[in-house]
Amino acid sequence: MEKNGNNHKLRVCVATCNRADYSKLAPIMFGIKAEPQFFELDVVVLGSHLIDDYGNTYRMIEQDDFDIHTRLHTIVRGEDEAAMVESVGLALVKLPDVLNRLKPDIMIVHGDRFDALALATSAALMNIRILHIEGGEVSGTIDDSIRHAITKLAHYHVCCTRSAEQHLIAMCEDHDRILLAGCPSYDKLLSAKNKDYMSIIRMWLGEDVKTRDYIVALQHPVTTDIKHSIKMFELTLDALISFNKRTLVLFPNVDAGSKEMVRVMRKKGIEHHPNFRAVKHVPFDQFIQLVAHAGCMIGNSSCGVREVGAFGTPVINLGTRQTGRETGENVLHVRDADTQDKILHALQLQFGKQYPCSKIYGDGNAVPRILKFLKSIDLKEPLQKKFCFPPVKDNISQDIDHILETQSALAVDLGGTNLRVAIVSMKGEIVKKYTQLNPKTYEDRLELILKMCVEAASEAVNVNCRILGVGISTGGRVNPREGIVLHSTKLIQEWSSVDLRTPISDALHLPVWVDNDGNCAALAERKFGHGKGIENFVTLITGTGIGGGIIHQHELIHGSSFCAAELGHIVVSLDGPECLCGSQGCIEAYASGIALQREAKKLHDEDLLLVEGMSMKKEEVVSAAHLIQAAKLGNTKADSILRTAGTALGLGVVNILHTMNPSLVILSGVLASHYVNAVKDVINRQALSSVKTVDVVVSNLADPALLGAASLVLDYTTRRIY
Repeated sequence: MEKNGNNHKLRVCVATCNRADYSKLAPIMFGIKAEPQFFELDVVVLGSHLIDDYGNTYRMIEQDDFDIHTRLHTIVRGEDEAAMVESVGLALVKLPDVLNRLKPDIMIVHGDRFDALALATSAALMNIRILHIEGGEVSGTIDDSIRHAITKLAHYHVCCTRSAEQHLIAMCEDHDRILLAGCPSYDKLLSAKNKDYMSIIRMWLGEDVKTRDYIVALQHPVTTDIKHSIKMFELTLDALISFNKRTLVLFPNVDAGSKEMVRVMRKKGIEHHPNFRAVKHVPFDQFIQLVAHAGCMIGNSSCGVREVGAFGTPVINLGTRQTGRETGENVLHVRDADTQDKILHALQLQFGKQYPCSKIYGDGNAVPRILKFLKSIDLKEPLQKKFCFPPVKDNISQDIDHILETQSALAVDLGGTNLRVAIVSMKGEIVKKYTQLNPKTYEDRLELILKMCVEAASEAVNVNCRILGVGISTGGRVNPREGIVLHSTKLIQEWSSVDLRTPISDALHLPVWVDNDGNCAALAERKFGHGKGIENFVTLITGTGIGGGIIHQHELIHGSSFCAAELGHIVVSLDGPECLCGSQGCIEAYASGIALQREAKKLHDEDLLLVEGMSMKKEEVVSAAHLIQAAKLGNTKADSILRTAGTALGLGVVNILHTMNPSLVILSGVLASHYVNAVKDVINRQALSSVKTVDVVVSNLADPALLGAASLVLDYTTRRIY
């Protein structure tokens, strides 16, 4: 605990509302209890735990040997929409006294129940830090709204899947306060090896039942369409009766509509039917064994699409309650379960199958990660949470003109020679482009950027484009979170520690994104070029310098200090030519436009550059283009220099292949077409056999820097995570 600056044990309050959330919270509670030198645990029980009709499930907490510090009766009976609202209100009335008495450092809240919303609201208003479990997930019904509302109140987040993590980032939560841990219940699921599972099956379903020859049914009301969900439950029971297999039916949760669902069960005589066993609650350890060895699970519980996948048990997910959840191949969705025949057909398809086990939601190590995360919380940090989104000065109201306009971005490319600004549409069309020489001083450069952006923004109205934001591509090392150029290349003077976001956002009243030109080229390929839909690829820019960007698992890699993908400074020779970075033997020292120009000047000074078919004016500056032309016309020395440059670039690519193992390498820039064959040759000679199949292509984008700058804006506005 010294590491996080806390000089006392972390007092953790875990509040549990029902049997479902306890199955996720219990493993964490056991972990906290096992480390008394770091934590003090307070357990608060409320909600349906304390209701007889729902099994008095607080008893299983006591059986697990946890001291319950407070029991709060917060459920207003009625099982309709008004009762849910009144239950939230009752919890809000009772919780302040409990929290004042316990004074926890942090409260752990799970999921998306209305009880959890009351807990999070109370803790937030009483300045208690909140750790939210399972935020960022997507399902159906009102649960989504409640879950995301709790996310906004919570200070720390523990999520179960990569997609959930990305959703939290898209919701402007601080990435540093998000832990991708996996689902805590998987810690128990993946270690469950009860050899005596047959006794559990017989206890709940009867002596004559065999494994894989029974069904577990768990269906809850859908609070946004209660009438339809009750009808669907009626059809489900009819299908199960017709299917004629032993079935364990669990009572629904306490949501609005549950009372009507229980009436349907009793109307059909489920509690007395010889094929059915209707129960209010099954202890989680036993429930695990029941679903692990079932022939099928049916209903709309999140347990079906999450936990059951760990065993490969077939699942039939009915209706829209879990729409958006990530699922394994064991789940068959019946979205529109409006007839008995559809449900019966699904049972015939799924019953008795065995699917591969799925670990989408966890690997069995969530609790150690969560405990480590808790220990890292610094109570001296400000309580007020921060949201990570670009600043927007003024809101623009939606009207018919905005709807008819083409959504576009202002793209700015700061090169060593030119400064370019363009209006770029959502489809990657450059509608209008402006070019000026890049000034040498900071003041002149910033003044020109603002002038060109204002001019372009004004022109956007005339060409019927709605500007969503400004994206800036620049050389050097960039902090994209703050919009600051940290260090520039030698090609752009007076361009270090420069805040680009603030002055441009202030002037244009638009959000502004900034990134390195190599990263922008990779983003351009991801959105508009060869990299579209490719999970892992690398882009190399071959121009005045050598740069690049890395896309890994569809996302751009920045690195811990925003220095990732400085591919031009991969060293390929210990005693090679000096590079502008101060080192020796970098790819850029061999293969950049500046390096080729240097070698061309050497040949020209020795009268070894020009061959038959070439001519130069007296005042003409020797460039890399002259070296390439000479090589094409048979100059063996020029050709040797180009082959050495191509080899150096190829060796750099081989190093990238052995480090990142991408499926695609895209060469971009004016020199790309001259290097592509040399790079392929080096890969064939030098690379390990397992990476030789990589595709190496030349970019087909005319303006990758501008398109990449535009994609900074367009990806965010279409909710792609950047």
